[in-house]
Amino acid sequence: MKASTGKAIEEAAERKLDRRVLIIVENLPVPFDRRVWSEATTLRAAGYTVSVICPTGKGFEASYEELDGIHVYRHKLPLDARGALGYLSEYSAALFHEARLAWKVKRRHGFDVIHGCNPPDLIFLVAWLFRPFGVRFLFDHHDICPELFEAKFGKRGVLYGLTRFFERLTFRSATVSIATNESYKEIAVRRGGMAPDDVFVVRSGPKVEKLELRAPKPELKKGFAHLVGYVGVIGQQEGMDLLVEAADHIVRDMGREDIHFGVVGGGPELPLIQQDVEARGLSRYFTFTGRAPDDLLLDTLNTADVCVNPDRVTPMNDLSTMNKILEYMTLKKPVVQFDMREGRVSAGDASLYARRNDPRDMAEKIVELIDDPERRRQMGEIGRRRILDMFSWDHSVPVLLAAYDRIFEKIEKKVS
Repeated sequence: MKASTGKAIEEAAERKLDRRVLIIVENLPVPFDRRVWSEATTLRAAGYTVSVICPTGKGFEASYEELDGIHVYRHKLPLDARGALGYLSEYSAALFHEARLAWKVKRRHGFDVIHGCNPPDLIFLVAWLFRPFGVRFLFDHHDICPELFEAKFGKRGVLYGLTRFFERLTFRSATVSIATNESYKEIAVRRGGMAPDDVFVVRSGPKVEKLELRAPKPELKKGFAHLVGYVGVIGQQEGMDLLVEAADHIVRDMGREDIHFGVVGGGPELPLIQQDVEARGLSRYFTFTGRAPDDLLLDTLNTADVCVNPDRVTPMNDLSTMNKILEYMTLKKPVVQFDMREGRVSAGDASLYARRNDPRDMAEKIVELIDDPERRRQMGEIGRRRILDMFSWDHSVPVLLAAYDRIFEKIEKKVS
């Protein structure tokens, strides 16, 4: 696969026509957002002029820097928006800064395509400003926002209807869209009204060379016999409360005091989860690192005996591909998760599937794997092979470049 990936990049780089792209992402800084950074570096390697607009974040405070030949512009955002007014403040501030910085990028570097990464489904408004100049919009569909709204607020209503409206406008504004999986492509065609030939499935596959297989570090087990690993954001829809319930069942009801939980990642719900752990008297069984450097993340996952994805089953999560599952599989780790459609597509036999939103069943499946090292080894090998054969970033490179060929064909046809 490496050879075909390199060939696709070389062929793209030999183009005579200069292709310039501006990527806009609101919810994570770059290069911390691994999908966006993989896209940006792939396009740069293929000869594109690439600029990125994103928010600042811990360790990524510079308002401008050039990284690997990519121009990165960052802006500040209100912290951890909550409720309708909080989101209105965040989105308004983001759109203002995105539009302001887009004009700056246009003057300094130019762009032919705005590549908008949701959430939210509002970046098309920035793209509209540049339509009179022949700029086209490529929509990078990271999250299904109506379902995300429902997961966050537990209801539908007027605001939910508004998210559906903005989703339709986003797809109708896009010349081409890229989806993270086949479920998202189906939404782009069915709900978004896009032609199937204009929707490309670019999976958020890991770069295998970045996820290094390492020897375990026993000290990360904190004196326990076994380690259960988790990496990811800690927000409302990630189901960390269900993982805490599962741990409680393992310790209190199953009588297992030999299992530690290593949680790598930060997010708005982290303080609440830590409080819940302390209230249950489980503090000695958990290590929370917060947002951590890659070395600690890799050491924790390489040391873990089992890795978990406790994402709560919701309409959004059921149809979404979770990057952490792919990262676990890359590092040969067996997975326990709740039974979801795209979770099964990703992991196959590399995972056990607990009953939906049932923390007791998750606990029992964690212990089942802890007690069966040979099964863990076999599942880890299956997961690693699935990554190499189907899901690594190398498999996404030709599709990403094909999506860009498609949008530039349309641009050039319009010009001629």
